[in-house]
Amino acid sequence: MNGAGTVVCVTGGSGYIASWLVKLLLQRGYTVKASVRDLDDPKKTDHLVSLDGAKERLHLFEANLLEEGSFDVVVDGCEGVFHTACPVLTTATDPQVELIDPALKGTLNVLRSCTKVPSLKRVVLTSSMASVSFNGKALIPDVVVDETWFSDPVFCEQSKLWYMLAKTLAEEAAWKFAKENRIDLVAINPGFVIGPFLQQTLNLTVEIILNQINGPQTFENKVYRFVDVRDVAMAHIQAFEVASANGRYCVVGQVVHISEALDILRQLFPSLSIPEKCEDEKPLLPKYQVSKKKAISLGVNFTPLEVSLRDSVESLKENGFLSS
Repeated sequence: MNGAGTVVCVTGGSGYIASWLVKLLLQRGYTVKASVRDLDDPKKTDHLVSLDGAKERLHLFEANLLEEGSFDVVVDGCEGVFHTACPVLTTATDPQVELIDPALKGTLNVLRSCTKVPSLKRVVLTSSMASVSFNGKALIPDVVVDETWFSDPVFCEQSKLWYMLAKTLAEEAAWKFAKENRIDLVAINPGFVIGPFLQQTLNLTVEIILNQINGPQTFENKVYRFVDVRDVAMAHIQAFEVASANGRYCVVGQVVHISEALDILRQLFPSLSIPEKCEDEKPLLPKYQVSKKKAISLGVNFTPLEVSLRDSVESLKENGFLSS
């Protein structure tokens, strides 16, 4: 119960990572002020208000990323702010409106609200490996990606990697604003987040696991940086609680080709129909490495990939997205 008597804020509280963050914060005794887009939408709130401790110590607020001052009341009186709210899309008709503005302007709006809070000790930003490894450098077996890497906005824009561009611009702006306004900022940069989900709607990353096992004939030739959602949520809490935490933290459990993940699922769930053939005839893309050194120094204990994959599928079954 490390958090007893401490008030913290979680933006975008209904999201995949944020829901787990709220759950673990409540378990540790924190009082949590969480923002959602619509208080009248049960899909945004039901899974939060049913958490242990929610009745006593969870307070929900409606806030809009694009509305300046919208987060003033949410962050007021908080010692820690976890800014997780951000759209996650792989495609966008209008990237500026759908991805870049909410990520960039939303982050700055939250940080502006934070400057008005005398009680504030630290802001923990949910960034992404999307803002780390997309810079045109070859990702091959002897390469080790770490916190010194930054994605290149020009490369992202030219490659039409709009989500990567949005997260990169948002994190860059956050560091600049935090420095100018003397905010103690720590960034968590998770990889591809999987594991059980608490929310009613399916999030993009777990949906991609579902799409791999829901009857396709082939699998994609792609390498993933997997990490368990529970590890990511705990990394956020440790980034707030550990006084020496600083800078960015790459949080990636394992880098694997999707074929390896499917091999694990085939062993765990022999009754599932899982593709065995790659969609193209090219050699499988090589794996590379993401440094765990800084995350481990923070106290992150990584869940084995087998456990994360098993729990992802069990969660899909429990929630009716996959027949047993």
